[in-house]
Amino acid sequence: MNIQTEARNMKLASPKLAATSIDQRNKALLMIADALEKGKEEIFAANNEDMEAASANGIAQSILKRLKFNDQKLSDAIAGIKQLVDLPDPTGKVLLKRQLDDGLVLTRVSVPIGVIGVIFEARPDALVQIASLCIKSGNCAILKGGKETAKTNRVLFRIIKDSVVEAGLPKECLLQAELHNEIDELLACDQDVDLLIPRGSNKFVRYIMDNTKIPVMGHSSGICHIYVDKKADFEAAIPVIIDAKTQYPAACNAVETILVNKEIAGDFLPILAKAFEDNGVKIRGTKEVHDMLEGAFDVEIMEEDDFATEYNDFIVSIKLVNDVKEAADHINRFGSHHTDSILTTDDEAADYFMQMVDSAGVYRNCSTRFADGYRYGFGAEVGISTGKLHARGPVGLDGLVTYKYKLVGGGHIVGDYASGHKSFHHKDIDL
Repeated sequence: MNIQTEARNMKLASPKLAATSIDQRNKALLMIADALEKGKEEIFAANNEDMEAASANGIAQSILKRLKFNDQKLSDAIAGIKQLVDLPDPTGKVLLKRQLDDGLVLTRVSVPIGVIGVIFEARPDALVQIASLCIKSGNCAILKGGKETAKTNRVLFRIIKDSVVEAGLPKECLLQAELHNEIDELLACDQDVDLLIPRGSNKFVRYIMDNTKIPVMGHSSGICHIYVDKKADFEAAIPVIIDAKTQYPAACNAVETILVNKEIAGDFLPILAKAFEDNGVKIRGTKEVHDMLEGAFDVEIMEEDDFATEYNDFIVSIKLVNDVKEAADHINRFGSHHTDSILTTDDEAADYFMQMVDSAGVYRNCSTRFADGYRYGFGAEVGISTGKLHARGPVGLDGLVTYKYKLVGGGHIVGDYASGHKSFHHKDIDL
């Protein structure tokens, strides 16, 4: 397969997909959901083969959990598709309507981005989410998943593509890339691919950015923090922290660093350390944390630069800070601008934290694991953008559209305005 040729065909087909009705696209999504349910045994069989190969290659248990595609994950994926169906069409929205002069009306209308290339980790449910979001938003998509779930992805893609074509959408709207060298071919398609969304390590995302002229919406590491303020509710704080660390440690929104206010550290740290011990979480911390817990709990001493570490495992970093200002400074220095949370009953401290922490998601008294398109009601997400352009945070339907300006006149010419014969009056029209 020649990616560049296929991308050119997708570029030509993208206006056709954009012109389809929301009813057509929703029909395709419902057919995908139905076909996934009917084909689940084939999907699970392929996934079992991928899992066996991954285990034989010594892949960590925390990562294996991401590779597994079982009944629960299939149910969640289908639920996400149906939630997408219930959401309004993100395209064709009139965002602005303005009369520039009599008979000369400008409108700004939301439209699909066009052709999107998504390179994502070995997580089969991600393929379902990404393909569904692109279909709903009227975007053609080139999908490249991780090699560890190649067989699962192949079955899922075939089921999805067959459903889309059967629903009457352009056959060029979806393409699966499977070979590693096809990534470099994709990066060269700057004339035909409108946006790249890479999901993976900082190193991988940087490689993509440095080797293409295509705009990149970067989602790299998830170094998320929880700051335990001096006015935190201890009883409520522990379950939040444990959920953020252990509910799905391999996820990018799992917490990696706990910052604890020094005023409460003597009382809170032993409680926190015991909770981590009970849940199989290894503690790394500053010498100050080590000395405070010495004799009762094992703490590996870490250096300051180690706080820029994403574990994706049952490991956590702990540091003591003087106040919310120091916590915010630490997060802005070592964090990945993903999702960070403060646990406190103090409104003033919370307001400072939520204003000063420069992250896509800033929370109060809840787990960082809520940073998710499905949980936000977006149906799903193509990724979480840690940048600020063109979208930020979980990227759902609204992050997959741009807009165009439509101007309708009646023989109007610029010369009349340049000469002073006519003048603009710029009158906004109610939408």
